[in-house]
Amino acid sequence: MIPSGCERFIGYYGFPSRAKIAEARLRFGPDLPFIDLDIDHGAPDSGLLPATTCRIISNIMDNTVFFAGKIAGVVAAVGEGKCDRGRHTAFLLRSMGFDVIESRFSEKEYENRKLVWSTGRGDLSTRVSKIMDTVIDPDVAEVIPPACEPTHGFWGVPPHDFGILELFPPTTHIYGWTRCVEAGRPSDIAMESYVDAGVPTVFFTQSFCAKQDMAHYLAERYGGIEVDCHRNINDSIMAKVEAFIKLS
Repeated sequence: MIPSGCERFIGYYGFPSRAKIAEARLRFGPDLPFIDLDIDHGAPDSGLLPATTCRIISNIMDNTVFFAGKIAGVVAAVGEGKCDRGRHTAFLLRSMGFDVIESRFSEKEYENRKLVWSTGRGDLSTRVSKIMDTVIDPDVAEVIPPACEPTHGFWGVPPHDFGILELFPPTTHIYGWTRCVEAGRPSDIAMESYVDAGVPTVFFTQSFCAKQDMAHYLAERYGGIEVDCHRNINDSIMAKVEAFIKLS
């Protein structure tokens, strides 16, 4: 979340390359905090995007417009590690007068960081948040969670509504794009499509997200369930996921 009293910050979305993050620090100020525009910061609907826009992309636009007076610049992931709508949003923001640094995370910049949070034991929502913190600071000093064998799996991107993550047991492994972020390889499709065979997995996407294609294929292949949600998680989705976890 945006720290209390913060009057100026650098916005970013997706997983920009380390080089572009460093460029943003030089251009906008080395002491300014970075704020993830993908997540819900309580900004009202800007009304600038279609109602069928992925909720994460809508968050980016809503946050940037609402906090325009505080944003020094935006570092926008626009390559294969994000999506076409991420690229389109960068174009729109630049057209609106925002200072935008575009980032394409190339394979030569891939990292091979150890999967600590994806395969560790602990509260799932906390571990997903810790993974996303590594986008800006990969060396955040934390107590390393103990590794565990997976009883369940969560595949996908961090959801708009973290409430769904509270349903999963602490022995849930993290797969998909979130796992790629921890490894420092946001556009590695081989890693994104990896799931441990035999692990009951929920394949989650935001509604209207292009990753629904992969989620559908992988759910069929591995015998998991495919779940999508546009805004907040409703009772029927919660019940579906809860039943799958309890019965598997």
